[in-house]
Amino acid sequence: MIRTTDDGDLLVVTIDRPERRNALRPADLDELERAIEEADAPVVLLRGSGPAFCAGADLDSVAELSDPGGFARQGQRVADTIENTDSVVVAGIDGAARGGGVELALACDVRVATPRATLGEPGVRIGLFGAWGGTVRLPRIVGEGHALEFSLSGRVVDAEEALQMGLVSRIVNDPSEVATSMADNDHQSLRIIKERLRDQRDDETRLRAEADGFAALHDANVDDIASSRTE
Repeated sequence: MIRTTDDGDLLVVTIDRPERRNALRPADLDELERAIEEADAPVVLLRGSGPAFCAGADLDSVAELSDPGGFARQGQRVADTIENTDSVVVAGIDGAARGGGVELALACDVRVATPRATLGEPGVRIGLFGAWGGTVRLPRIVGEGHALEFSLSGRVVDAEEALQMGLVSRIVNDPSEVATSMADNDHQSLRIIKERLRDQRDDETRLRAEADGFAALHDANVDDIASSRTE
């Protein structure tokens, strides 16, 4: 279900259930969480197999849940794992992202879409809503107005509208090229930049940590900095 390919600098994590548009069951969420937890590459590309990124929760499994709150918390935990891993995680959205698929993408550090991408939170139509952290992350990323309209309407947006909303940052033909280009950067810088931009503490604490991080990177790379100045 979850396939990984690791070349050292880039780990590709593929949700591989194309016959169900990569919809996730509880066991699949466990596999995805382990893949992210075990990642030691500086950059991770999260993608789907076949014509969809991820259709979210498998509705057959959802219909049989004895502990729906536990299932929601499981999805939240996986999203938190994606958000908090040291690796930079790029969501490569090619094809449909629905419900939990959107929420997993929201937990990633960077979201890029292909021209074929479509995104939606259709749960409202069947009496559900995005409970894998979507109500927290969506307004933080796109603003409250877009978040409310997107979630309450249940409509599907294409890649261009997702870009306009700020739901994705770029439209590209091949998301792996974006992930690879990031992996070519200094790995310690990637980790520290992610830490600083994800930091939710007060501004004074964040600014102090920013200065400390800059000093650490400077001391570690002073020779490279000097040589690049003369090039």
